[in-house]
Amino acid sequence: MTRLIGLQEDAVVDPTDMEIAAMHAALAPLGDYVAFIGMKRPLADYGKEEVLRLIEVVVDAYQAHMIEEHERLAAKERAYFETRLSRQPASSEGPR
Repeated sequence: MTRLIGLQEDAVVDPTDMEIAAMHAALAPLGDYVAFIGMKRPLADYGKEEVLRLIEVVVDAYQAHMIEEHERLAAKERAYFETRLSRQPASSEGPR
């Protein structure tokens, strides 16, 4: 059987806490989409376009959460370093 992904069966990819949070953030949009197309339908009955839209909904929500979290962390880090720089005494020699 041809594998769809190049991982061994015993290989495990451990998601980070941020990735787990992004997965959780994708649940509501996923649920909204599934409710929209019909909760009682089995996945095997979804058409190709419905499956592609489902993937798009989940990936978009996941990526949006990851971007938002990375921007939040970058802002926090930027504020930290700006505070550190503002506490340093000014150099009288100027830039080198």
